[in-house]
Order: sequence, then structure tokens, then C-alpha cells
Amino acid sequence: MGGDHGPRVTVSAALHILARQSDIRLILVGDQATLEAAIGDAGARFGDRLNIQHASQVVAMDELPSQALRGKKDSSMRVAINLVKEGRAHACVSAGNTGALMATARFVLKTLPGIDRPAICTILPTVTGHTHVLDLGANIDSTAEHLFEFAVMGSVLASAVDNNPRPSVGLLNIGEEEIKGNEQVKQAARLLGESELNYIGFVEGDGIYLDPPDVVVCDGFIGNVMLKTSEGVAKMFVHYLKREFRRNIFSKLSALIAMPVLKSFGKRLDPRAYNGASLLGLQGIVIKSHGSADDYAFGKAILVARTEAIKNVPRLISDKLEAQLKRKEAS
Repeated sequence: MGGDHGPRVTVSAALHILARQSDIRLILVGDQATLEAAIGDAGARFGDRLNIQHASQVVAMDELPSQALRGKKDSSMRVAINLVKEGRAHACVSAGNTGALMATARFVLKTLPGIDRPAICTILPTVTGHTHVLDLGANIDSTAEHLFEFAVMGSVLASAVDNNPRPSVGLLNIGEEEIKGNEQVKQAARLLGESELNYIGFVEGDGIYLDPPDVVVCDGFIGNVMLKTSEGVAKMFVHYLKREFRRNIFSKLSALIAMPVLKSFGKRLDPRAYNGASLLGLQGIVIKSHGSADDYAFGKAILVARTEAIKNVPRLISDKLEAQLKRKEAS
């Protein structure tokens, strides 16, 4: 029910995914009458693969997480996460209020043993393919130990979804030299250097897109600023590119000639293709879609949830943490 567009997008995306992926069953959570109207006759062909779970409340996009947690116990968000807790769903996908989603998921599902704080992780496109970056805003005062936990979780996720047995891990820093950075980052580097993770050292901001490791770890405050800055630069680039091509008749002709290249370029960097951020560290799978996602983008978030459910990412993270603990005790 959340996001900028509500059921108009989420229901449409759900129907498209059901048509494409025969192994998926979806439960649409929200006001039953609204959802039935959005589905119309299109849902009949999916039988029991498409169900509705009624929820009488909706968390507003600007609502405080504490208010949503205390006063919206029958919200679509809370009910959806409860379905994961009860084992009736393998994952929850939401385009709603990020703070409320994280707070509710953490309260209902709890964190995995050995995880103090969950983290938000997403995939970013790079010149070499893509990289997994976390945390992107769940924690704004992370300790070195938290950064280490993020690294473990990101490494497990990258290994599972990319079929990469030993993903490389880097720490976002103001320089690549060991003397650079605050004490928090330096201490985290020491912890990672002593672990079994494939830690390669510090990564600067430009390195995220140019020559990144498979996983980039940072504090949530820094990660969120980095992500929003990147989005702003991309929008500015598109703005000026369009303006230049529209400047006069000759630039418009140039645009026609360059159109195939521009379309290919746009497809490669289309942020919709990377929609679906993972709330890692929980005893269940929760995927956050961008609030402004369209049908295609929200469908991508559903597919992220499918992959993590098939791979059982929470169990893999738990096993990795347990192995790290045993190694530390043995040493």
C-alpha cells in the first residue's frame, strides 16, 4: 500500500512477475477492496499463486517509525512482516516508509545471533559490473564491530547472489593508505584483516564505481550521503545531456544519430534495474523497494526477494558468523 504510487504499481508488478516466474506465490497485503479492484479479472489465471491478506491500516511515508510501531499494529507493513515471522511467507517486499520498515522488521523478526544492528545493502552498477554496498542508512553511528558485521553480511550476500565463493571486501575511506581515516575505520580494518574474509583494504569514493571490490562497507550516514550524491550527479548528467541535445537543430540531429548509443547507455545505468535493497541481519528476509519505483523496478525488488529466499541468506549469514566466532575462540 506504500510508496509514491501504491497498489497501482505494486499490484501491476506482482501480476507481471507471476506471469514470468512460475515458482513464485505472492500475498498482497493491504486493504482488500482496494487490492481486489486493482487486480480486477487479471488475477483469476493465477489461482492460489495470488492471495490477498487484509490489513486495515497504512503507514504514511512521512510517519515517524515509533508512531508506526506503536499505533499501526494492523498496517500492511506490519502484517506483511508478521507473515514472514509466522512462516507463511519467505520474504517481505515493501516500497513504504524506510524507517518504519526497518523498525518494524527489527521488532518483529529480531536480529540474528551475533548481529547487533541490521544494515541496508544494495547493488550499484560499476565499470566492471556491480558491487554490493552497505550500510546505506540504517545506522548513523556504527562502531568498528558493526562495520565488521556489515562486512560479514555483505560478503555472504555477494557470495550467494553472485555465485562468488570468495567475494572481495573493502572499507570506504578518505584514502587507500593505512594511515588515512578515523579510528573507527582503522579499527574495523584491523578486525577484517584478522578474519577469514577476503579483505583487500580501503576504497575511496571514486573507486566504488571505477575499480570496486565485490563488497563496499561503510557507516550508514556516509553510505546514505554517498548514495544520494550519486543519484544527484546522475540526474544532473541526464539534465545537461538533454539540454545540450535540444539546444539547436544541429544538436537535435546529433541526438538522432547518437540515439542507439544513448539508449544502450541508459539501459546499462538504469537505476530501476538495481531496485531492491536488502535489510540484512534479520531473522527473515525483508526487501526495501524505492518509493518511486515503477512496475519494472518493483518487479526487480520481488526478484531480489526470490533469490534471497532460494539461497536462504539469513541462514548463510548465521552460519558465517558462527564460523567466525569459533575461529576467534580457537585462536
